[in-house]
Amino acid sequence: MSALTPAVSSPSASSPRQQPPLLRRWAGAFVDPAVFDYWAGHLNRLWTWERPLARVVERREAALGAVTLVLQPNRHWHGFIPGQHLNLGVEIEGRRVTRSYSLCDVPRADGRFAVTVQQVDGGLMSTHLCTRTRVGDVLDVGPAFGDLVLPSALQGRYLLLAAGSGITPLMSLVRELAARQMPVPVTLMYWVKTSAHACFVPELQALTQRFPNFQFQLIATQQGGRRIDAELLAPRLADVGAETHALACGPGGFAAQARELLAGQAASFKAEAFTPAVPLNTDSKHQVQVELRRSGRTLEVASGMSLLAALEAQGVRPASGCRMGICHSCVCTKHEGLAEDMNTGERCSEPNSAIRICVSRACTDLSLDL
Repeated sequence: MSALTPAVSSPSASSPRQQPPLLRRWAGAFVDPAVFDYWAGHLNRLWTWERPLARVVERREAALGAVTLVLQPNRHWHGFIPGQHLNLGVEIEGRRVTRSYSLCDVPRADGRFAVTVQQVDGGLMSTHLCTRTRVGDVLDVGPAFGDLVLPSALQGRYLLLAAGSGITPLMSLVRELAARQMPVPVTLMYWVKTSAHACFVPELQALTQRFPNFQFQLIATQQGGRRIDAELLAPRLADVGAETHALACGPGGFAAQARELLAGQAASFKAEAFTPAVPLNTDSKHQVQVELRRSGRTLEVASGMSLLAALEAQGVRPASGCRMGICHSCVCTKHEGLAEDMNTGERCSEPNSAIRICVSRACTDLSLDL
């Protein structure tokens, strides 16, 4: 999910977690999970001691450069709330790669879930999922996270703003609302490059026929459509008031612009940005030293890059997931030094504090617990 107005959600909303049965917890003292997974995997690749996995059971084209994957998880994955994300992991070119994707469906009785992935130029994971992943492949899955979700009690009206692959969590919300018979008025505005890049359009158009209080507008910016601005939103803003709740998802600049346009006009506003933070007014050529205490290494990195990107450029592969400050997979302890959150501009000099290295940059020499 930018040295822009913060446009990320916190991972406060989470799906229900289940404790393993007492017998399995007791047996865990005598079983090596890795050994169990190795031998059980010869019988069924989804059989693991505690590791969540999912098999691809359906693959279909969703739009130009995008595919929808339907996955069947094993019993160690505990579901999601519409609007949330999860981390998917797979081995690519000899190394484990993990990225965050939004779930685009609603929970199903059979436990399956769906993600729609847009291929990104140069994107290792998105390219693998879109071009090489096939039915039968097995992926690592992480727990669902994120709070771009609907409240249990719906009131007022909802304005949903999506750009590019930002449609996926909002589509999950629209499907949830449709399953609840669209209990409140909903308007969805969806920006894409061209109409060929738009996902879910036939379904969304069908929902406008089924529910009179659901409105859908597709804007193709390379085919004459306007980018998000006050003039384009003016007809919608005329209806925005104390009873309107706005949710937005898209690139960092889109989410920040939506926040600026709706600030003070809606009853509530939530946004998530799926592009990594970009620092403003920083010198990417300024070098600082980063000590990795557990690894016993000291590296020289550019201060204008996120710590995650800077470390990866040096061949270090810290744990990471969403790469946009949402999933907290990359959180580590900063023992010493000054770091800046690239989403908020907030600086942290407090020793032994936790930072998200995917959205933090080094302002001075740092010492990290890596």
